Amino acid sequence: MPARPADPSTTRLVPYITGREGEHPDLLASLGGVQGPDGRLHLAYWNEQSGDRDLRGVLWGRCSQNIGADNLPTGRPRWRMVHPSRQRECMEQLRCQVCAQPARTDHGYLFLAGPHEMHPGDAVVRTAQPPVCVQHARTAAEQCPHLQGRPTVFLAQSAPLYGVIGTPYQYTDGGMRALPADGQEALPYGHPGLRWYLASQLIRRLRAYTIINLDDLPPK
Repeated sequence: MPARPADPSTTRLVPYITGREGEHPDLLASLGGVQGPDGRLHLAYWNEQSGDRDLRGVLWGRCSQNIGADNLPTGRPRWRMVHPSRQRECMEQLRCQVCAQPARTDHGYLFLAGPHEMHPGDAVVRTAQPPVCVQHARTAAEQCPHLQGRPTVFLAQSAPLYGVIGTPYQYTDGGMRALPADGQEALPYGHPGLRWYLASQLIRRLRAYTIINLDDLPPK
């Protein structure tokens, strides 16, 4: 799947995971409390479909997609928005967030972090940013505002799934109610709160990594 050329209204390359105008989340009314196999109520869609949950059973927020004839997103980019399905796809399959091609290099996966986002000295290094391929690493570093042109570049040999970011919900007599997300902290898989959680971004934990310089990457 090739990367889409730069949007005509801008010189910036539009990453695959970026939300587009006209893409909208499903209505709150589509959510409810449904009895699960364990006999307890949990968050679910009334007409739950294949793909609404990930492989670990967590419910994901539905969002429409504007897809062109080339099977790539189309429409004016909403730069601050990340499409949940496309972010999940790239994280699950370890595909480049820019072009959606496999991101693996000969030495591992490249993950970029902004100046204040992740620190190599942290006991646990987690990210909601899918990897980037060698071809688009420099482009992402130059054009992504939160990287500020000077990202920390993690070359990870291992990046297992950790959990999700999303919105907690509460079942009330008046229906479902979204609760404050407490700073969008990630919930790890297995957390009891995931029973009433609607995921929007997948998180990986980086381990067995080295910090490299973009200048050390081979040319495009």
